[in-house]
Amino acid sequence: MEFLTDYAGFMLKLVSVAIVIGVLLAMIASGKSKSRSGSLSVTKLNEGYDSMKAELNNQLLDKKALKEQAKAAKKQLKLEKKAQKKGGQKKDEQQETSKKRLYVLDFDGDIKASSVTTIREEITAVLSVARPEDEVVVRLESGGGVVHGYGLAASQLQRVKEANIPLTVCVDKVAASGGYMMACVADKIIAAPFAILGSIGVVAQVPNVHRLLDKGLIDVELHTAGRYKRTLTMLGKNTDEGREKFKQDLEDTHVLFKQFVSSQRPILDIDAIATGDTWYGSEALENKLVDAVMTSDSYLVSHYDNADVVQVAFKQPKGMAERFGLSVFSAFEQKAVSWISKVIQSRGY
Repeated sequence: MEFLTDYAGFMLKLVSVAIVIGVLLAMIASGKSKSRSGSLSVTKLNEGYDSMKAELNNQLLDKKALKEQAKAAKKQLKLEKKAQKKGGQKKDEQQETSKKRLYVLDFDGDIKASSVTTIREEITAVLSVARPEDEVVVRLESGGGVVHGYGLAASQLQRVKEANIPLTVCVDKVAASGGYMMACVADKIIAAPFAILGSIGVVAQVPNVHRLLDKGLIDVELHTAGRYKRTLTMLGKNTDEGREKFKQDLEDTHVLFKQFVSSQRPILDIDAIATGDTWYGSEALENKLVDAVMTSDSYLVSHYDNADVVQVAFKQPKGMAERFGLSVFSAFEQKAVSWISKVIQSRGY
């Protein structure tokens, strides 16, 4: 027993030293990563589509059909080269550089609109090279959230319009409340048949436990300078005046929301639409909330033949806590899986 106790103590010290070393290494790595501003990844979606198409043809077509297909492609390539020689190399280069590009960005919004930190970088990068004949396509998914967060996100999309670059927003699942605030900025909104859109309204909820605290003889003091510095509270006793001011703030925010949507989509009957209600894609088309009903996949595939479809994604460097937390969790997961496997093998399952 004495030996086991000493051994356990030694192992505990060893683990403690390993943890300290891991934390120090993570802090050093974090200091280095602060100088990094993130990385931009660019993926040409046409290539993936062509690769899948070729793979399916190889699996489904017989040798004769594949040979005929290759022959037709070769003939088409010869015709294109002949046309290039006839028109001159300079003309061909001009046609190549003038080929339209679709820049595809993804926005998956939470209640705080956290993705605005990445989409702002992506838009900055795209605007540095985009031309008026190009197009920015945002695949947007969000049920809404805080006003200031989605207001900033909508302003980022407005940068594209201010640069005179066509902007299309595709909604496959939901663009409601703050999500629709972003979507309405687009020149064109496309929604899947059962995507949810609308919810042009404002909501706020504040729990209050004052009566429970009062029963427990617990006093809560709140001191403010300014009549409306705090209208409703969670702990203190709320007043009718505070409630009225809180409701008025919601109404004022709703008015601003309606004005913004109307300025972006003047074809809407804003008083009929801005009730907080939502509509599915086909119903949204009838109410002029969207311009077409189709999935984002259908829209992008329709451009593969005549445009370069490029997905742009900005990735932020992970912080120390995140990297260290993930590494610890990964190590724990591996040990747990290994232990469970040994137990299963020992019992003959």
